[in-house]
Amino acid sequence: MKVQHFIFLYLFLKNYQSKLTIMSNSIHDVEVLLVEDNPDDAGLVIRELKKNNMGNNLIHLPDGAEALDFLFVRGKFSERRIEDKPKLILLDLKMPKVDGLQVLRTIRGDERTKYIPVVIMTSSREEQDIVNSYSLGVNAYVVKPVGFDNFSKAVAELGMFWILVNQAPKN
Repeated sequence: MKVQHFIFLYLFLKNYQSKLTIMSNSIHDVEVLLVEDNPDDAGLVIRELKKNNMGNNLIHLPDGAEALDFLFVRGKFSERRIEDKPKLILLDLKMPKVDGLQVLRTIRGDERTKYIPVVIMTSSREEQDIVNSYSLGVNAYVVKPVGFDNFSKAVAELGMFWILVNQAPKN
């Protein structure tokens, strides 16, 4: 990693961690739901999506339990409308409270959420994780690239396809 990238990343993450995780005008117009427990990875994803004008309506949640509360309008998200679905869910697998596979299982098991595109973004290359994810109906499985530039490029390409190009059902 280049020194200037490291310095920028350090300053960005230091600033990011002190802010709210909602990068949206409202919890009713969320386009991207990022479910990631690693603040460094989350910061990189948010930075890259915002840089490409795709992160303005984004919410970052640190675990699967909060993601399910958000999607199914429970707890602190009870004022949301379940009809206000994100266009994309970026989901880590290995998380506290509720893991990514259980979140995916719950999303696909409910008529109200089963068509939301879900992309697994994880460091796991384990074949069983890949098979389980596709068995549960994931739309894509992406192993997080190593290195700032590769990670940034992968996030930008994912965002471009899933947010701008892909046409998902409205229901």
